[in-house]
Amino acid sequence: MLKQIVALAVLLPSIFFGQHTIKGTFSPAEDYNIALLYKVTPTLSEYVTNAEIKEGILELKLDSTVTKGMYRIVYAVPQEDYNFDIIYNGKEDVEFTFNSETGVDFLASAENKLLASYTNSMSIITHSIGNFYREKSEDTLALKSIFKTQHEAQSNYENLAKETIALQFIKANKPYIPETFEHVKTYANNLKTHYFDYVDFNNEVLQSSNFFEERMLNYVFGMSDENEDEITNYKNNINVFCEAMKDAPLETKRVLLVDLWQQMADLGFENVANYISEKHLIEVAKKLDDNKLIDGLILFKNISIGNKAPDFSFEITINKKTISKKLSELDLAKNYIVVFWSSGCPHCLDEIPQLQTFLKTLEPEHVKVIAVGLEEEPYKWKSLTYDFPEFIHVYGEGKWDNPIGDNYGVTATPTYFVLNTDKEIIAKPENFDALKLYFESKE
Repeated sequence: MLKQIVALAVLLPSIFFGQHTIKGTFSPAEDYNIALLYKVTPTLSEYVTNAEIKEGILELKLDSTVTKGMYRIVYAVPQEDYNFDIIYNGKEDVEFTFNSETGVDFLASAENKLLASYTNSMSIITHSIGNFYREKSEDTLALKSIFKTQHEAQSNYENLAKETIALQFIKANKPYIPETFEHVKTYANNLKTHYFDYVDFNNEVLQSSNFFEERMLNYVFGMSDENEDEITNYKNNINVFCEAMKDAPLETKRVLLVDLWQQMADLGFENVANYISEKHLIEVAKKLDDNKLIDGLILFKNISIGNKAPDFSFEITINKKTISKKLSELDLAKNYIVVFWSSGCPHCLDEIPQLQTFLKTLEPEHVKVIAVGLEEEPYKWKSLTYDFPEFIHVYGEGKWDNPIGDNYGVTATPTYFVLNTDKEIIAKPENFDALKLYFESKE
């Protein structure tokens, strides 16, 4: 019994001392309430723990079950936008400060500090190279010296990072470094050509971080060709990126291409988003049997600007006679507004009367409104339609399960689509004010 007690006394300190903490100071303190910690792997993010951020201070306690690897701290929603990665090697505490504008700064943790130091040092050297070319200096020895410094810095950091998780990022970040003087165009072309030389898309540490995403976005949006227009340049860069990651796991390709597709969609580059899906992403989705993703990509294309609006039928009264018509058959105006609304939607009840008032300021043959009421039951909707006799009213039975709304990708009301005389989608205003501004800008 005594031996067991002695053994336990020896073991307990190792258990307690084996525990580590992640501490952070967030500013401004009032903007933060709670943080969640996830362990990130190539295929999923596994929840570990959470803690309140009290007066800007966060402390996450890690026990011996928390193994080394890549971790992600989420500090707001949506989680995919408000997070940052940290390295935990199972040997040391991690301490940092975080500000939404300046990012994260590590105060403790040799690995995280080493990686941050590397990133900062290489950024300073890159800035020096940029200054040299901007100033059109002819001092070739000076540029050679900068390149030599860059080479030595890369080599030194790789040596310092041996046997660390940080080494994976340092090696993958290795830039193109000329061995001699290069003119600016040659250097820029070589930077672009060799951008992914040291990136291993099968590296599980890198897959468990934001590294690939950042590398991808920096290349697609940051590399330009003065001989190409913006859209063509994006498409060419996307092709280069996809070629670079051709041997990556399908799930890695899916994650990155979906993110890039979403970026283009959010920025309004629908043409580029559809190019990504048609040229690269749908093929990946098919191999993964991801029919939901395929359906979403096809829907997005179908309601992209320039495409024919999805057709649907409704009843319309002409010369006191009610007949069935399709949207594609209408010949009543130069433009059409298809608006999805609901009698139970406060925003709709505010904007639909404004739409009616605005419509009266336009020539009758200029714009016709087709108002699709997404409803669970028709009674309240039917009563309200009499207040808007200028509109063509369509009953959208089933509300969010209505086929017309589904074909237009409607997830909120009111949603607007502007069509030309050929029923092609020419605008998708976010709200009534944007709709009004669109028509006013065309006058």
